[in-house]
Amino acid sequence: MIERLLPAHIACADTKEAEAPPGSLYAEEAQLVARSVDRRRHEFAAVRVCARRAMATLGLPPVPVLTGHRGMPLWPDGIVGSMTHCDGYRAAALARASDVLAIGIDAEPNEPLPTGVWEVVSLPSERARRPVGADGSGVHWDRLLFSAKESVFKTWFPVTRVELDFTEADITFRPGPESATQGTFTAELLRREPGVPTSYEGTWLVDEGLAVTAIVLPAPDDADRR
Repeated sequence: MIERLLPAHIACADTKEAEAPPGSLYAEEAQLVARSVDRRRHEFAAVRVCARRAMATLGLPPVPVLTGHRGMPLWPDGIVGSMTHCDGYRAAALARASDVLAIGIDAEPNEPLPTGVWEVVSLPSERARRPVGADGSGVHWDRLLFSAKESVFKTWFPVTRVELDFTEADITFRPGPESATQGTFTAELLRREPGVPTSYEGTWLVDEGLAVTAIVLPAPDDADRR
């Protein structure tokens, strides 16, 4: 499913399996979730299986995927990527750092956010632009907004190592010309960091009970580096 949102040079892998095969984790990875509940261990393992499938697509050998601050995946040198997991879905997307500066992907159940969360994660401008559930498309726009902001954070943080609040990105959704359940979005960042774009372009899809979003920042070209 995630491949429907990303360009061909991004290596993608996903699964709807709830559990990974036994022995899917390296010892270093298993140690990270040794004290976690079964559900956490299963999703942790399954999404890493996806990551290693994406590595293979790039011609890379399988390696452990450990975590840094805020759970950020630690990729092999020269690789950037993102992972996501929710009930019934896990996915990973990887690319070479020579082609891509950062990737952010997120999947959520296409359900309303819990009471009170919408007001916390959204800006007044966002609430005015997209009334929740107003168009009858079956898209839960509050949940989709949450997913888009998660994708923004996953794109932003590996580049800046700076925390980003939900209210520091202003999202505008655009349904596609042929479908009310798939389209694009723009995230205008309200926080500035040197060398980081202030506007992200993303894609979104609602299908099979999921709301999925993705952002790819291209690597700066030679002119940008000078």
